[in-house]
Amino acid sequence: MPDTSNATSTQYSIALKVSLANVPGVLGRLTTTIGETGGNIFAIEGFVAKGPTLEREIVVNCSGVDHQQQIVAAVETLEDVTLIEWWDRTFKMHEGGKIEVLPLCPVGDRDDLSMAYTPGVARVCTAIANNDSLADELTIRKNTVAIVSDGTAVLGLGDIGAKAAMPVMEGKALLFKEFAGVDAFPICLDVATPEEIVETVVRLAPTFGGVNLEDIAAPGAFYVEEELKKRLDIPVFHDDQHGTAVVALAGLRNALTIVGKNMSDVSVVISGVGAAGVAIGKILLGAGVGHVVGVDSRGAIYDGRENLNDMKQWFAKNTNQRGLQGALSDVIADADVFLGVSAPGVLSVDDVTSMASDPIVFAMANPDPEILPEQVEGIVRVMATGRSDYPNQINNVLAFPGIFRGALDAKATDITEGMKLAAANAIAESVLPADLSENNIIPSVFDREVSVRVAAAVAEAAIADGVTRS
Repeated sequence: MPDTSNATSTQYSIALKVSLANVPGVLGRLTTTIGETGGNIFAIEGFVAKGPTLEREIVVNCSGVDHQQQIVAAVETLEDVTLIEWWDRTFKMHEGGKIEVLPLCPVGDRDDLSMAYTPGVARVCTAIANNDSLADELTIRKNTVAIVSDGTAVLGLGDIGAKAAMPVMEGKALLFKEFAGVDAFPICLDVATPEEIVETVVRLAPTFGGVNLEDIAAPGAFYVEEELKKRLDIPVFHDDQHGTAVVALAGLRNALTIVGKNMSDVSVVISGVGAAGVAIGKILLGAGVGHVVGVDSRGAIYDGRENLNDMKQWFAKNTNQRGLQGALSDVIADADVFLGVSAPGVLSVDDVTSMASDPIVFAMANPDPEILPEQVEGIVRVMATGRSDYPNQINNVLAFPGIFRGALDAKATDITEGMKLAAANAIAESVLPADLSENNIIPSVFDREVSVRVAAAVAEAAIADGVTRS
């Protein structure tokens, strides 16, 4: 695979609005110049050449911000070409935000107004006051999720604050609606402590039917989720933890089918024991994985290791029954599976070579994985990453829309381990046996049927686990 460091991509695409003299060769010189500057023309507005000049819009994929400027400068030097304006298409997409609120009923006359608002609305308010469960049917609470973040652990950006986190949370809301019809709204909080997140969300909870926690730094994220699950009667789900865990388990189920190994027999090493790593360990144990070892920046997690936070202490007591110690390279030998949610480059080719036969490697650090697929081509049997430019992308969008759709449909009060396992099974089964291969263990994120299957499985599991309101 070519070096991706200089590869063009849509995320850096620009639109060039140009005026061209209608003479032979001008369009050719323009496209040639863009190509010679390393730009990849993605689209050109169709046209018929009439009149002395032509105004057209050209979309060009670039490799970065500096590359955008280079292409713009090159176009500006061309004779018979006038650059009218240009824009970064990603920033243009975000202008004014990516979501909006739309009415579900008309207000075209006094009769409509009297029912939607005063005086008729008072009857509905009174009914809810007398029976607050009616809020689940007679308000947006029935289909609305709060996407809550304090901006302390955003994507690969870290602690960037509440306002800077908004574009990510808006994007999450867009995906909720697009893939599961769930109305979600970003709630980005300017707070100083996890306790303040909890207190704020508890006070906002009457408005929402569920809470999706996002990009909250560990270990505070663990506290926030646990406290909210105790204090609220609606589903609370930290997607950074459990969404990643659900999709990783789905991929692992299919990968083990390919290599002919059983879940109960394999040994798994998890690199990174933060929010996602702990959740992956928990769901693997629930799925019956034989042996799990977690490794952080200080080495293997084991019972008796000093200075472990509460969640790592739980992890130490419930995993690594063999008491393995040392660095990643010390514990990876003979492991069947590597699951990485840590940092770029922590896994070496020698590490992979020391694994058991038909090794499975999920290098999910984003944007740069623990090891690049091309480094272990021919060594790894099944490879997955968190990136869309390689096969087998472990992407949370396969999980969270359907999980909340199912939880809302079932009027769930919680999201249980059984519901997560059901979601993972539904995702795994979305890849038909005839289509299963080393490069196809996970369904496409654009397969709209995945969220439908996940929702149905999650709703059924919620009923079986007894966490639904009548």
